[in-house]
Amino acid sequence: MSGEPNDEELEKLRQEKMEQLQEQGGQGQGVDEEAMEAQREQREAQKKAMLRKHLTDGARKRLNTVKMSKPEFGEQVEQQVLALAQSGRIQGKIDEEKMKALLKELQPDQQSFDIQRR
Repeated sequence: MSGEPNDEELEKLRQEKMEQLQEQGGQGQGVDEEAMEAQREQREAQKKAMLRKHLTDGARKRLNTVKMSKPEFGEQVEQQVLALAQSGRIQGKIDEEKMKALLKELQPDQQSFDIQRR
């Protein structure tokens, strides 16, 4: 393996985990929590795979930097990229320059607090 599991391997691991959880069926409340955790991990893995597919390394690094400083804004940008990818509006990959343009476009308007003295 090259370190990163591919989509087929991820799906196989998810199926095995779901089967294990179903076998443990009536053993208490922990199973529901485990199932929810498994679903959350599955969604997160799918999101990362989509981003890896549609972003260059430079764009991914820039997005991660934004997420470190402004987590809510980073999540908003990720959702926008995923929406563009799912609708088929992305041709090729988003490079760092396109990511900069997308960040500027999605950035909320900043208010200016210029103080003028008379």
